[in-house]
Formats: sequence, structure tokens, C-alpha cells
Amino acid sequence: MPEPEREMRSIICVHESFDQQWPWSADYWHTCWQASGCELYRSEAPDARVSQFVRHPETVQRLVLLGFPAESADLAPFTKLDQLFYTPHGYFVPLDQMPDGIHQLIAQAVEVVLPRADLFWAQSVAEFGLALTLCGLRRIPQLHHEMMQSLEPWNYRAEIGKPGQRGGQYGDDSRFTNGTIAGKRIRIVGAGNIGARYARWCAVLGADVAVWDPYAPDATFSAAGAKRCFHLTELVREAEIFVPMVPLKEDTRGLVPAKLINALPHGSLVVLVTRAAIVDTEALYRRVLNNELSLAADVFDSEPVPVGHQLLGRENVVHTPHNAGRTKDANKSWVDDQIARFKPAN
Repeated sequence: MPEPEREMRSIICVHESFDQQWPWSADYWHTCWQASGCELYRSEAPDARVSQFVRHPETVQRLVLLGFPAESADLAPFTKLDQLFYTPHGYFVPLDQMPDGIHQLIAQAVEVVLPRADLFWAQSVAEFGLALTLCGLRRIPQLHHEMMQSLEPWNYRAEIGKPGQRGGQYGDDSRFTNGTIAGKRIRIVGAGNIGARYARWCAVLGADVAVWDPYAPDATFSAAGAKRCFHLTELVREAEIFVPMVPLKEDTRGLVPAKLINALPHGSLVVLVTRAAIVDTEALYRRVLNNELSLAADVFDSEPVPVGHQLLGRENVVHTPHNAGRTKDANKSWVDDQIARFKPAN
């Protein structure tokens, strides 16, 4: 009689160097695969190899290597392997930069699943960008801090009412773009996973949204409820809220030069949540420090920003320490994206 079909054996090996960057991910993956008898192995040893952990590697069909080496010698014992996921650090790595073991498996017709681009934290970054926009418009962080120092934030009324003075329950700064998102001219650079989400939400809230992205299809702008702008000079000239939202690559570094920063209308709010080097930060910071622009930023030209830096604690600056993308939800989404590309266990 033929032997009964054996349950697929799935192994996850995670190194602390990966856990350091992607907490919750390995354990979440293990939970998702537990129904199929998945085994999880973890190490903090700098020179750890999978051969030290996995017994009977010839019985493994699915192998996940998170932060572990994947040289030919590491993978050779896995003779029945059907699918492998490999990443040294969790981010996208071009195939030509993969170790020999990966290329050898591909030559043997083993399906290799590799990390994709940054789809998984688009939601977190876009949400954070929206939150920073609201904070920049309404001075929420500044008022939070001021309330712990004095009762002055509660003092809304001027002694004598005059046009343009602060009045009842008004806490915004009239020198800069303020108030509601509704009705504001929001101008965005980039209609990718982050920019398109942000644009759609701002449009739903009633903003006049326009986006510059020469590579995005027309359908993207329609789905986001945004107008397509074909010229960056036109985009910045109209902006009440200016939001560069493209990844930092060779062709986007300095995409918004000093000339365009200087063309932003006086009082505009600039929101930065992807990479600061997209813009000429010297020109941007100069205008912010001169009270010509307000800034809501999660990213900076040099990080960490030194304590006592001129940008910190200003009335026209909202700042956070480059943590827009990393949430537990985003790290779990990263796992969901990898799992979705594996074959079902049964």
C-alpha cells in the first residue's frame, strides 16, 4: 500500500538582526502558518546558519529565511524544497545581488519569493501625513505643550475685540495656512502608494487636490479624486499645502530645487513624510526659520535632529522622529504580502 501523504513541513528561521528591524513579523508569520505545523527557530548568534537549527532538512518543503545567510552550502541540504522566502533585512533586494544559493535554487526550479517594494507601509505613512497636516493646520502639538506650561492657551479673547484678532476658542496661527483641510489647495508630488492614498483622503475631506507625477496613469488621478498637474512650477505656485511624497532615488533626489521652494506662496504649509532630500532642505529651512512657511515633518536632511536645533519647538513647525511608516500593522502587512505569494499548504 502507498504511504499516506505527509503534511507539508514549513520552517521559519529568524535572526535577531531581522527582529531588530521588523519586530512582530516573524511571530505573526508563525501564527499564520501554525495550522499547517510550521516550526519557528530564532538566533542571536552573529554567525548562525540554518543548518544549526533545522533537523532533517530533506523533509522541508517551505523555508523562510529572515536575516539568515542563503549561500549554496546553507541551502544544499534542503533537497525537497518547493518554495523559499529569503531576505537579509526585510527590504527589496535586486535578484542580481542575491547570494549564490538563491540562484542555484532558481536553476533547480524552486520557487523563490522575494520582498517586494514598500507597499506594506503606504497606509501608515499616508495616515501619518494626514495627521501631520491636521497638526500643522491647527497647532495641535504646540497647544498640547503650551497647556502644560501655563493657562495662556485658554486665553482666547483679546481685551477689546478688533478685526483679525484672536477670538473665542481660536488657537490657530493666522500667519500660515490654517483651519480645515476642506477648501485648501493641496498640491502633491507623486501619485504612488502613499501619495495617491493621501490625495484621496484630502479630496474626500473637501480639499482642492492636484498631483504631479509624469509616470502615473490617468486612472490613478481619477481614483484619487485629484487633478493632474503637468508642471511642477504650476503645482508649487498654487499650493496652500505642499506635500512631496515620492521615494528617494537617484532621479528624485533634489526633485524640488530651491527655485521651486522659493516659489511657494508665503504662509504655505509644507508636509514631509517620505524623504527630506527630495527637496532643497537648505532653501526650505531658511524660509521656515524666516517665518515665511510652516513645516510638518517626520523626515529631515540629517537625522537624528540635534537637541536644540533651530527647527525644534518653533510655533510654525510640527516635528516627529522619522516613525511614520513603522507600525505593528505595517509589519504584519509585510508578512501578509509574502504569504499571499506562497502556494496554499493543502
